[in-house]
Amino acid sequence: MLPGALRACACQRNPAPQGDDAFRAMKVIQLHNRYRVRGGEDASVEATIDLLRARGVEVIEFLRDSKEIGQGPVRKLGTFVESIYSNSARQRLAHVIQANRPDVAHIHNLYPLLSVSVLRECRRAHVPIVMTCHNFRLICPITILFSHGRTCERCCKGRAYWCVLQNCHANVFESGAYAAQNYVSRQLKAFRNNVTLCIAPTRFVVQKLREHGYGDLEFEVIPHAVSMPARVAERSPGGYVAYAGRISPEKGVDALLAAAARCPGLPVWIAGNDLAIPRLRAGAPPNVRFVGSLSKDQLQEFYGGARFAVVPSVCFETFGLAAAEAMSYGLPVIASRIGGLPEVVEDGRTGLLFEPGNDVELAAKLDSLWHDEARCREMGRAARQKVEREYGADVFFERLMGAYERAIRRGTPALQ
Repeated sequence: MLPGALRACACQRNPAPQGDDAFRAMKVIQLHNRYRVRGGEDASVEATIDLLRARGVEVIEFLRDSKEIGQGPVRKLGTFVESIYSNSARQRLAHVIQANRPDVAHIHNLYPLLSVSVLRECRRAHVPIVMTCHNFRLICPITILFSHGRTCERCCKGRAYWCVLQNCHANVFESGAYAAQNYVSRQLKAFRNNVTLCIAPTRFVVQKLREHGYGDLEFEVIPHAVSMPARVAERSPGGYVAYAGRISPEKGVDALLAAAARCPGLPVWIAGNDLAIPRLRAGAPPNVRFVGSLSKDQLQEFYGGARFAVVPSVCFETFGLAAAEAMSYGLPVIASRIGGLPEVVEDGRTGLLFEPGNDVELAAKLDSLWHDEARCREMGRAARQKVEREYGADVFFERLMGAYERAIRRGTPALQ
């Protein structure tokens, strides 16, 4: 095992399915820096690794964890320097590549402990890179194109200094660090010169990245895989409207509370945890119930008792995993018409769309769907079918392996 908390281990290949695609025997190295607070991206990476191994692909893990970062100004300064260009991460990766000879590298999050140095090392070793754009990090230092309560694209096309001027991370030092990472990667053309193929979960993500300077990268749209519950039986009407997800400004919970106040007879249950809950609870109407953070089993029970779900985001969602998960339980979804959400929630078929932040329109949609049980059931069936058809593990696996194959055929450009 390499020094530090870095985990880079090659696991024995599981027997590949007999008589099935030979490319499943390929060897893939997964590179990811886990976040300090676990989120959807960490879960997606873990699910991808588990799926590949279950299907007979040999996976090498090259992982770091932001929890490794120590406290104090000296440690933070060291982490800042490492996030710009980590020679130690590059050297460790060189060792792992030499020992394991992977066919392809799959990049997820590189910051702060891996850095763009690993991209050039993959290229030097002639290992083609497939990178999943889980967020908007290529064009936004804080990844979400959202600042101070509204969508923001000021840093796009290389103007990362706005992250510092606006203090987008609510900490000047951290805002500066994120801005520096973005600026340096742009100046080095680290992604444009080294990544063979980019995966985006929706067409919207591709559009935004191409619009803001990454039009020369090759993209492929592969929606996230959604963990499917057991087949959903014919649903009961359900006793409340469900929201499950992070409770933060960009998720639009304030608009949901305002809409709930306009529908006093409609019960709204909110699952999730955040320091903002006491403030929201104090101003919430009496028909809103906060149920806290839920385990996987509790979430299944939560969705099982709901009539439909709501995803009121006011930010550019890259996909809308919360919407897709609710749909997998046979629930229609009322979602904001923003980002990648309209690609997941088909207006009038698997749910309804409304203008982000418009609590009047949201209230009207809530009231309309609540009082139409037949339409709920019809949309819920269509929602479940869409998830089975487009977001299942089999579909995701075939698409991902196809992307690996194309990257291997293209190879890597020669170092200049």
